Amino acid sequence: MGTTYTVKYVSDGLKQTPAPQEVQKQLDGLLEEVNRQMSTYREDSEISRFNRMRDTGRPMPVSADFGFVTAEAVRLNGLTGGALDVTVGPLVNLWGFGPDKSVTREPSPEQIAAASRVTGIDKIAVGGTSNAPTLAKAQPEVYLDLSSIAKGYGVDKLALHLESLGIGNYLVEIGGELRGKGKNAQGESWRIGIEQPQIVQGGGTQIIVPLDNRAIATSGDYRNFHTDAHGRRLSHIIDPQRHEPISHNLASVSVIADTAATADGLSTALFVLGEERGFALAEKQGLAVFFIVREGGGYRTRTSSALKKMLAQEQP
Repeated sequence: MGTTYTVKYVSDGLKQTPAPQEVQKQLDGLLEEVNRQMSTYREDSEISRFNRMRDTGRPMPVSADFGFVTAEAVRLNGLTGGALDVTVGPLVNLWGFGPDKSVTREPSPEQIAAASRVTGIDKIAVGGTSNAPTLAKAQPEVYLDLSSIAKGYGVDKLALHLESLGIGNYLVEIGGELRGKGKNAQGESWRIGIEQPQIVQGGGTQIIVPLDNRAIATSGDYRNFHTDAHGRRLSHIIDPQRHEPISHNLASVSVIADTAATADGLSTALFVLGEERGFALAEKQGLAVFFIVREGGGYRTRTSSALKKMLAQEQP
């Protein structure tokens, strides 16, 4: 996944669990499997084989995990009015944020138009069953990129495996996305601070969120962006409707949800929508979100009603 992961867990002493080295070996194997299925940086992955496939008349059998993640991405696309679109890979690559790092200049309108013609969630179809799913494409050039949700799914995969081992107190983190359950070694709920952009220059955190049977994911462009020849800041997140990097005053969006995959996908979608449309959707759907917004030379924050209620319930 191109990042590190951390797992903390506390044994309750009532159930026999494998040695930590064995647990790590098992978790490493699970992440390797997720990469083998969904990494666009691996030529031998399932997703890379799907992207190379030119046959539009025959669906490709895929693993259960790959099918599930793609189906969840399609669901979130509908929930967010198309803001989360896992087919924008050609545009991501065109703007220099994909596996092809040779892109150094802004694409032409003709290149953008050509890439846009093979994007859109309607260009893919998930079929088969949950145990034996299939994936089809409407055009040979359709390119699937699950990076906006697969990392979150990796977190969920590790969390569920820990539970299968009888471990009920854990905190799983992959690249800043987390899922927690139970208590830490001090007998307290896992508590996570949402980072503010100034942390790059030595700032701190804005809000502390307890994670018990919850996950949190954050999307932002203050770490991964380009600056074009005109000095414009180009985010690594592509707007599926405008076919170009997003450009607005949002610095980051954090989403708390039941699963990390859902939080991962929603944080990207709300970031695409921008402050007003994103916050309106969060309120309408009852999502627990925290926005950090650029304003003048500083930042301001917005907390959704659902998150305010969640934090109030956690007060002693």
